[in-house]
Formats: sequence, C-alpha cells, structure tokens
Amino acid sequence: MPRPMREKKAPHPLQEVYQHSFTAFYIICSLITPETWNLNPPEVRNAQLQYAGWGPRGQQLIFIFENNIYYRATVESRSIRLVSSGREGVIFNGLSDWLYEEEIFQSHIAHWWSPDGARLAYATINDTLVPKMEIPMYTGSLYPMGKEFHYTKAGEENPQIQLYVVNLNGPLHTMEMRRPEDPRIGDFYITMVKWATSTKLAVNWLNRAQNASILTLCEATTGVCTKKHEDESDGWLHRQNEAPLFSKDGHKLFFTRAVFQGGMGKFFHIAMSSSRPNATTDNLQFITSGDWDVTEILAYSEERQVVYFLSTEDDPKRRHLYSAHTVGHFNRRCLSCDFSNDCGYVSGSFSKDMRYFLLNCKGPGVPFSTAYSTDEKEKVVDLEMNEDLRNTLESMQMPKMEYREITTGDYSLTMQILKPAGFLDTAHYPLLLLVDGTPGGQTVSELFQVDWATVLVSSFDTVVVRFDGWGSGFRGSYLLHKVQRRLGVFEEKDQLEVLSKISEELYIDKTRMGVFGKVYGGYLSSLLLSSEDSLLKCGAAVSPITDFELYASAFSERYLGLPKPDPRAYGMANLANRASQFEDKKLLIIHPTADEKVHFQHTAKFISHLINEKANYTLQIYPDEGHYLHSKSTRQHESQSLVNFFEECFRLPDKAFEERLEEENEEEG
Repeated sequence: MPRPMREKKAPHPLQEVYQHSFTAFYIICSLITPETWNLNPPEVRNAQLQYAGWGPRGQQLIFIFENNIYYRATVESRSIRLVSSGREGVIFNGLSDWLYEEEIFQSHIAHWWSPDGARLAYATINDTLVPKMEIPMYTGSLYPMGKEFHYTKAGEENPQIQLYVVNLNGPLHTMEMRRPEDPRIGDFYITMVKWATSTKLAVNWLNRAQNASILTLCEATTGVCTKKHEDESDGWLHRQNEAPLFSKDGHKLFFTRAVFQGGMGKFFHIAMSSSRPNATTDNLQFITSGDWDVTEILAYSEERQVVYFLSTEDDPKRRHLYSAHTVGHFNRRCLSCDFSNDCGYVSGSFSKDMRYFLLNCKGPGVPFSTAYSTDEKEKVVDLEMNEDLRNTLESMQMPKMEYREITTGDYSLTMQILKPAGFLDTAHYPLLLLVDGTPGGQTVSELFQVDWATVLVSSFDTVVVRFDGWGSGFRGSYLLHKVQRRLGVFEEKDQLEVLSKISEELYIDKTRMGVFGKVYGGYLSSLLLSSEDSLLKCGAAVSPITDFELYASAFSERYLGLPKPDPRAYGMANLANRASQFEDKKLLIIHPTADEKVHFQHTAKFISHLINEKANYTLQIYPDEGHYLHSKSTRQHESQSLVNFFEECFRLPDKAFEERLEEENEEEG
C-alpha cells in the first residue's frame, strides 16, 4: 500500500502489525496549494488508521479505521462509513486477519476496486470462533504485558469469510457474492478476487483440505457466481491465489493451472477460457505445454493476440520472459533469452498500451532494470544498472558459483555450490548446507543474493551448498507431492544423500560440516543434524517449526491433513521424536520471543524434550521481536551470531587449542 503522507515532524511513527500491515496517521496534501487535511473518521479526531488509498477515478479515497471502511468521493467530501460491523482484532472489513495476510492473500489488503471506480468489493473476515494466542511482551513496563490475537492452529476453528460488493454511485447498496453450491466446498477459503469488468469479478474458492477449488465469475449486481473452472488434486492444490487476466469485454480469461505433462506429473500452464454466444459452457484451451512451469502471466495484448508470461522452460532455476500467440498454433518465443549472458532470472511489466516492457534482471549477476520496445524488442533506456554495487563487488573477493546435477530416483536435480574466490582443489574446506525452504519452494536459482552465508564463504573459506530435492517446486507434481503426510522423511533422505556425495570430494573436510535453516528449513536442519546417518557436526535453526499441530492451519493441513481423527502424520513429523539424538551435536536455536508466525511455544516445548534427554543445545532469543525483524541492529546481530557460530564450529582443533593457550597466558599475566 502507499506510504502515508506525513508532516516532517509527525509525532506518531508507523506502527508495524504483521509482515505487510501497519497503522499510521494520514494527512492529505494539496500539490497546488499549501493546504492539508487530516484524514479522520467522522466520529473521532487524531485517529490512527489501518489503511488509506486512492480509488481509480478522480479523487476517490477509502480509509479503514477500527476494521470499518470509510469512503470519500473527493478529498473535500464528507466521509461515509460503508460498513460498521468491524470489531478490532475480531471482525475485519477490507483487511486481512493474521491467517489471510500470512498464508492466503499474502497481503493485508482485502478489498478490490472495480475498474471504473463505481463499486468496491471487500472481504469480511470473522475471527469470533478462532482461538486466541497470547504472546508475552517483556520490555517497556514493570510487569510483562500480553499481546493477544486470533490464530488458527491445525484442526482448530478457521476464520469465516464473506465477500461483498458495495455500489458507490447513488444510494449505497451492498450485495454478498454467494459461493457456488458444491459438496466439495464446505469449510472454505477465498484465495483470489479480481475484477473482470465493471460489473463482474472472478473469485476463487478453495476447500479447507486444499484439494478442490472452483474459479467463478460473479455478477456484482446479483451476487450470483457462475463456475468457470474446477480443479481437484490427489495431493494439495498449489498457487491458488494467482489472479487471471481478462480481455476488455471480460469474455476471455487467462489463468494458470496444473495439467499432466508426462512422466513427472503436472506442470502449470496457461489456460484460455472463452465465452461463446448461446453456449452453456466455455471453450477451454491450453496455450502452453511441456515439462516446465509458467510462473506468472504478465499481460495480454488484444491487438496482437499475444499473451506474455514468465516460465522455467529454459531451466528450472531460471525465469525468462516469453510470448505466445492466442490463436493458430500458439507459437511461442523467448524475449529475454538473448539480452544478456549475465541475466538468467528476470521479472517484467508492460506499459498500459503494451508498446513497451520493463525488464528487471534479478541475477545471477548484479541486478539491473531496462526498458524495451515490445514490437522491435530493442532497448529504449537503461533505468538502473547498479554501477556502484557492481564496482564494489568487483573490488571484493566474491564466491565462485557452480551448479551440479545430482541423480535421485528418476530425477536429475540441481545442487548449487559456492566456493571461496581463492579456491584450491588441494585444500580442505568446511561445508555448510542451507535448507531454508518449504514444500513447493526453491532454494537453487539464479537469483542474485549476498547474505551472511556469503561472509562465511568469502571471509572464512567455507563451501556453501544448496539443493532442491523431494517436495521442491518447478519439477512436476510427482516430486512435489511425494512429501504429503510424510513431511521431512524424503527431504531428510535426499539431503543426506547430497551431503554424502559432496563429502566425497577431496576438498571437503568431513569433520567440519554444518547445516542451517529457517522456519520449515529450521525443522529440516534439525532433522538432518539429529539423523543417525548424519555427517553433520553442528546446525542452526531460526524460528523452527517443531510441532505442526502448533502451526497455522492453512499451512499444516495443506501437507498433513486434519490432525483429527487420525493424528499419526503429525506425530511422525514432530521434532520431539529426535530429542535424544542431539547429545553429541552442536545445536543453535534462534527465536524471537514475540514471533507471531512460529510462536516461541515451538522452541519452548522442544527444549523441554532436549533437557529430558540431556541433549546439547544453545538458545538465543530476541526479546519482543516478531518473526520479521524490524530492527536493523537486531538483523545485524542475528547475522553476526550465525557467522560466529559456524566459524567456531568449523575452526580447526589446533587453532582452537592455540587460542585457548593464549587466553590462559593472558589471564595468568
């Protein structure tokens, strides 16, 4: 959302809520005169708002206060309250609650303007039945205070969601969009809302088990939602919050869906659904095909009858910009493959008239942004080349990056290896395995990144390895769904296999190997460290999931189902089963105490098992910090702590002994 316009000496800073949301005081500023207006609800002054934003027409403005939506037709108009059912922390209008913000919409915004500004669609999310989670806040007062919010754990009551459209022209009129009658869609999520025309909007309904969904087109004037596409899966349905593209008249829509493409299962491709006059069903055609994924549909040109999209066709670890005709043989071409040898991972956007496109190169080299003409495919202007960063990196000893194919089962999967700039085949290096990922995710790609692991490679001569195995994305549904109801089992097996293979290299010191992961990766890193077959000496886990019954319903149930009446999948995945196997390992757990995503409860319960088993561990906390560390000093401290932990773990024994002797001599002196 746009940042609020504030006076230079605004007395109240932004107040962060969760990952995407915040509250603030808003001021409207005129660009012509020095006038300003405080944006306040009619009933109060000096209000801290949850959201403020412009509409698509003129000076239309909405803002949200105490979970109620207010509307102004112009800046100087009086504010009208569109809905009044909001209850702070309980009933959300136009905004997401925690579950929808983090797991479903992945945004705090839960309202959508019609293209002409005549209507506003908004979700009402009711957390009345959702159990509360209390997080203690230890600093700032004499007695710790509790921060409460509604949080659905696996198997508990989910928030209830309804979708409304309010007509802003003339007398206010609100209509509920009714979900389709289908026995598969009982307890449900709304995962996507997108206006097709000024009176029709696309809505995606997903059942709680997340294995059946219905894409509908809803009439804003009647609330009737008509099925456009149905989807089912033996596993779970992936990528359900992606919005389709529409032709101007709304009769043609483009969306991605997983379809069978041979021996590796389903891949995501572009479906084109066309309404036909006097027909009861739409014509559905798939524009793309192959054992690769369309990762995003960017634009549709009606004039050229061409759709533009990003895909992994060139390589699963890359993203390139492609075009495909929507008529005839659906001829396809890559627009970005030949632009730069240093650019294998791109994103893009098109101008409104489709004459130009912006290409953002995100790696493997230093990122840059360039504008191109759509027809000639010629460069128009370099917008940002990041020369300062490029010059800085050229003056430094940056890691060397290699890729190696590893065969596991019927798959050839990619391992990424980062080596020190002065790498020698005859030397012996410690190894760090990074496993920071979730099912459907990807850690091996050509995205540019510099992080604390880069410091280990460059400053402490460490080899860093990443590997996407079973459960990872962009390799087909068979590889992805293998982990269903057996989280950790196959990931542990193939990551250990990779460790075994890389440790055979003469330049790897088998006595100095470690692993790191965060959240789900923290779960996997703990499994790998505690495995009976593990060569690992040490491991670090940041905010690890240790018990999936304690975690968000939408996440845990997607992969493990409901914990009742059969909790066996949850029991098998519980990290407490491994508590006795950390005795001879070095384990560092880092966990902010106010983590609203992976509650500190995960670490607290797991540590109680470690203590009972006399296992070895070190705990580092960040008091009152949330899952996303907002403090720069805290982020730097966390990075330095990880570097220090692995530097000590990888330190050669004789070097450590010499340092201890020096310390003892200093104390005696």
